[in-house]
Amino acid sequence: MRRRVYVWEVPVRLTHWVNVVSIVMLCFSGYYIANPYIFVSTREPWGVYFMGTMRFIHFAFAYIFVASLILRTYWAFVGNQWASWRGLFPFLTAEGRRNMWHAVQYYFFLRRNPPEVAGHNALAGTSYMIIVLLYGLSVFTGFTIYGQLHPASIWYTLTDWVTSLVSLQTLRLAHHIIMYLILAFVVHHVYAAWLIDMEEGNGLMSSIFSGYKFLPRNQQPDWIEQVVARNGKRNNYALKVANPGTQAQSIGAKGGEG
Repeated sequence: MRRRVYVWEVPVRLTHWVNVVSIVMLCFSGYYIANPYIFVSTREPWGVYFMGTMRFIHFAFAYIFVASLILRTYWAFVGNQWASWRGLFPFLTAEGRRNMWHAVQYYFFLRRNPPEVAGHNALAGTSYMIIVLLYGLSVFTGFTIYGQLHPASIWYTLTDWVTSLVSLQTLRLAHHIIMYLILAFVVHHVYAAWLIDMEEGNGLMSSIFSGYKFLPRNQQPDWIEQVVARNGKRNNYALKVANPGTQAQSIGAKGGEG
């Protein structure tokens, strides 16, 4: 018997898919800017300024990506426990370290079952911390390069000091390496999501569209729920999950509202 739990709130799902589209478009346009792999004849009406078009796409999605990161950062402080910033630092708590070790054992075939969680396991949380850091470095190096090409922009004023420490070519190289690291993470992320979805059968893949997961009725609060509860930061969702009986009733009510 399972209960339906509302895990991923709208801002979490929205920023997830905005990030997906942004990363695809940024990689597509960014790689072209560095190494034009599409030959466009100048006889074509749009061929003369094709590079300019690709640069515009890159810059436009860069701003969209930054807006998405700002919204997700804000929601990390006001959203439910599964959206919390604490999920990025599981190694700081005993609950997080235990869950992380369980996940490590699972991935190294030392345990048959993955750790039971409503949101992300602690090992995934640590990987997201690294990805958030890479996002920040990507944005910083990108706007630094942009500023050097547009000295009248605010980005030049804010980032010109960087070029006295690091060469522009080194910044470009770092920007590209970060792109490849993010793409490598994407491959692992999709694989791991499918794997855990099949192992747990809790609707993990569909949850990023609907927000809901289907958890066993007797599943105990996961590591992040325990951390949030212990720090006295409970919200409505935290209180519901801490009491499975209450959760089942509230899910029925919520389902009726939809």
